[in-house]
This record gives sequence, structure tokens and C-alpha cells, in this order.
Amino acid sequence: MKILSTLLISGALALSANTALAGDAAAGKTTFATRGCVGCHGASGAAPTAGTPKLAGKDAATIKQALSDFKSGTRSSPVMNGMAGMLSDADIDNVAAYIGG
Repeated sequence: MKILSTLLISGALALSANTALAGDAAAGKTTFATRGCVGCHGASGAAPTAGTPKLAGKDAATIKQALSDFKSGTRSSPVMNGMAGMLSDADIDNVAAYIGG
């Protein structure tokens, strides 16, 4: 019985973790384009600008964490702190869904 309970709790936690990263990829694509992200990272995140990190191929959790860290100032970049600072939490979820999807 303990094993069944443990499995059910683990499954519920796994589902809630995935839900926490859920965002609207279509809205994220719009945010990515209209907030200037494409200027450095390119429309698909492939980073056509020299010295700009490539975002394409990174998972949504990584993108969300990076944007959240830039927004809070935990991670420092003069450009990215300002860019991420303009994003709402929903914007960050959506951009993460677009890039990490």
C-alpha cells in the first residue's frame, strides 16, 4: 500500500511540475517577436548575431529559469536584465513554451 501511495504522489508531483511550465507557444512567439528578442537571437532563437547565445534547442525549463534570473537580477547582463524586466511571468512562460517547445 505504501508503494502505491508513493507512486500516486510521485505521479501527481510530476504532472504539477509539467503544468507549472505550461505556456502558450503562439503567444510566446508573438512576445519574442514584438519585444525585440529576434533582433539578437533570431526568429527561431538560432542566434544569427555574433556573440549572442543560441536559444534554439534549449528546453522550456532552462529558458524560464534564465529569463526569471535576468528579471530578478540574480543573473547579470545589462541587455538581458532590461529585456527580461519588461516581461510578465506569463510572458516568460509563453516565451519558454515557444523556444523550448
